[in-house]
Amino acid sequence: MAYILGFLIALFIALTGVGAGTITVPTLVLFLGVPSAEAVGIGLMFSTAVKLMLVPAQVARGNVAWRTLGFMLLGGAPGVLIGSLFLKHLITSGAQNVLNALLGLVLVATAASQLIFHFRSGRRTEQAADRTSWLPWLMLPVGAEVGFSSAGAGALGSAALLTLTPLSPAQVVGTDIAFGFLVSLIGSGAHFFSQGASPELLTKLVAGGLFGAIAGTLLSVRIPRRPLRLALWIWLLILGGQFLITSYKAPAQAPKQTASHFQQGR
Repeated sequence: MAYILGFLIALFIALTGVGAGTITVPTLVLFLGVPSAEAVGIGLMFSTAVKLMLVPAQVARGNVAWRTLGFMLLGGAPGVLIGSLFLKHLITSGAQNVLNALLGLVLVATAASQLIFHFRSGRRTEQAADRTSWLPWLMLPVGAEVGFSSAGAGALGSAALLTLTPLSPAQVVGTDIAFGFLVSLIGSGAHFFSQGASPELLTKLVAGGLFGAIAGTLLSVRIPRRPLRLALWIWLLILGGQFLITSYKAPAQAPKQTASHFQQGR
């Protein structure tokens, strides 16, 4: 099952540009029963591995705008560390229900905002003004969201690039993938030292993701990106709602058990 999930997640990343963490965390929690904190760590590490496969192709095609990427990292890099520290605080305090609820809210808010942006951007034809200098301020909370939930880099990063920079669609995807790779690399390092991931599960996901990234890269020039993104955001909106329901129905003793399980690192 983990191999198939890794393949499908990497396939959708390559086809849509949506971040691995946005898809991986709810999938692991709801379908494989992985604790939320561990799922975030796995999501960041899996995102790093998959995007490491995708970044060279984007660089070779000239799709990475390096100056814009630098502005994004000015805010995103410290932001991801702040988010990781906040997640660690929730884990040590045993607030598993709160963590699940916050992850659900992040997912619902991200998916809803992207659905709104999807329909609004479809009506726009003029080129966006160059407001690249705003990116560090916007990427600070985005980076914090990535460190806390592993979600947001691909979705919110691409939305910011489309609205604040005159980059072409191909450059938006390439620059956003590079940004997601670097912030995921920073965040995964923080979670690795917190023992927040299962090496066996991560290995299976990456093995499946390797083939998914290759297939997605080959198909990306033939399959339209926009309808796929729409379907994906609708699905993630539903998963976010399921997250909220799960956190509400969770038993009172679950936070302590999950926190102990996480601290033991298996």
